[in-house]
Amino acid sequence: MDSKIDRHSSISAEDLARLNKEAEQEAAPSALKITWNEFKADKPALISLIIILTFFIFVGVASLFINVPKMMQTNFMAYYNQPFTKDFWLGADSGGKSIAKQLIVGSRNSIGIAIGLTVISSTFGICWGMVSGYFGGMADLVMQRVYDFMMIIPMLMTIIVIVTIIPSYTAITLTLILSCFYWMGTSRLIRSRTLAETQKDYVQASKAFGTSNVKIIFREIMPNISSLIIVDTTLSFAENMGVETGLSYLGFGLPMGTPSLGTLIANANDPENITNYWWTWLPAALEIIILCLAISYIGQVLRRTLNAAQRRGTEDEK
Repeated sequence: MDSKIDRHSSISAEDLARLNKEAEQEAAPSALKITWNEFKADKPALISLIIILTFFIFVGVASLFINVPKMMQTNFMAYYNQPFTKDFWLGADSGGKSIAKQLIVGSRNSIGIAIGLTVISSTFGICWGMVSGYFGGMADLVMQRVYDFMMIIPMLMTIIVIVTIIPSYTAITLTLILSCFYWMGTSRLIRSRTLAETQKDYVQASKAFGTSNVKIIFREIMPNISSLIIVDTTLSFAENMGVETGLSYLGFGLPMGTPSLGTLIANANDPENITNYWWTWLPAALEIIILCLAISYIGQVLRRTLNAAQRRGTEDEK
């Protein structure tokens, strides 16, 4: 009888401990709530988030209703139409093509290339840097020599040559070409942080317990450098928007006749456009500046959110 009572008491204590733990977890704010609180505390970042989401949704939906081939047809009757005229909200260019429609489709193209370039280059650069920093030794030596070789290549000129010799290419082709060169900065940054993390006690303990290298790299080291990864990826996205825009501005980006923010900004090459027909280039230039600033603000909030989540995890373990 006594043993049954003791067992019943033991079970009750375990249940009580479990209930207390569940109550603490419910009381602790979730990662989503922490993120929202950070955005509410940072008004510029909150405004930036609203701008980015609204703009991306608007561009994605509005571009579906635009007939691109018809939009790019020359209309001399609308030669340099001024803004806020009929069918030309932001005016027209020298070919009578609507600046507003080109801005929407060009934004979709530039944003799509920036997203693809960021995903591919950041993923490869993070994996390359973490593997190089974790294993060290000969593996790190060989991988860093590949990095050094890529760094000495004149990147911009090489991209221009590749784009020039390819007879026909698309936005996907351009994204893959750019991805071959824009992973190196991320790789070196992640490698240096991984080298420091590899020397810490939790990594040495995992190695002693026989944990596989893949689990140590991607399940233990990677979460601890997640704030660095988020910030670098966010800033890379803002930078990658400028990469495609810059190439299109020079005439080596998207194929001729494909709308892009760079081709719109290239209208400023004509001195007459700068002074008399400012609407042909100014909206695209302002869009690039605003988007890059907004993405930068959002990246800072995400970094603070991850740092707060990591601190909370450390306190829970204690």
